[in-house]
Amino acid sequence: MTPRLGLDHEQEQTAGSDLTGAGVPEGLEGLPEIPPYDHIGPVDARALSKTLFARLRTLEEGTHEYSYVRNTLVELNLALVKFAASRFRTRSEPMEDIVQVGTIGLIKAIDRFELSREVEFPTFAMPTIVGEIKRFFRDTSWSVRVPRRLQELRLDLAKAGDELAQQLDRTPTVRELAQRLDLPEHEIIEGMSASNAYTASSLDAQPAEDDPEGALADRIGYEDHDLEGVEYVESLKPLIAQLSPRDRTILSLRFVGNLTQSEIGEELGISQMHVSRLLSRTLSRLRRGLMVEE
Repeated sequence: MTPRLGLDHEQEQTAGSDLTGAGVPEGLEGLPEIPPYDHIGPVDARALSKTLFARLRTLEEGTHEYSYVRNTLVELNLALVKFAASRFRTRSEPMEDIVQVGTIGLIKAIDRFELSREVEFPTFAMPTIVGEIKRFFRDTSWSVRVPRRLQELRLDLAKAGDELAQQLDRTPTVRELAQRLDLPEHEIIEGMSASNAYTASSLDAQPAEDDPEGALADRIGYEDHDLEGVEYVESLKPLIAQLSPRDRTILSLRFVGNLTQSEIGEELGISQMHVSRLLSRTLSRLRRGLMVEE
């Protein structure tokens, strides 16, 4: 079973209690008998809720009678939570978790509702329930935690980007977005960068059918054999700097210019045999220097 998210002990009892068939507790005489909740229609639920709200305001908070009436109001109006949660069924979170979060919003709405407002409870409660669910997604759906300011900026950028794209028939620039939102360009860039933190791709995610590259894990993290060469080059630099100018020239012509020993001899005016001896002596000296460093 998925654990409840953020419910304290009292809310756990509220969300999970089954009060039907228990009868009206002592001290609450005059309240109607509550039938099984799945047999109560929306109209009857609103009428019963009005009666219960009127009685709730006469009871002392923390008493058994207060808890009974409050919990009954929650059970009567859970259909509002389920309706609100259904709007988010396409999200990745389990529906049970969304309903639990929406129930917190329902409890908050019950605690704040006043009959004197002359507004139906569903009308009053629905924005609170939906707001609680949206807050849950805003706080938990980002792959990387970013400040709320950037979360809200991401939504503004998405809306402004869609509107400008329709008007301009192209993707808007940073300057155009900044002018539209009346923000500095550096904040637009920051918001666009933060948007990359909303979702993360799995290394094991399967590629598209027309992608010949395979999973992302197959394309990154391989051993780069050239890194070993970088270490050798850095170790050789001070050793090469100690060579004579002629020896450095021979090395450059042989391994950078890719000249043969005969071509190097012609370039320097010496024999191929002399080039071979000089090159062999230089390479031996460099090997010894590397072995000493190791």
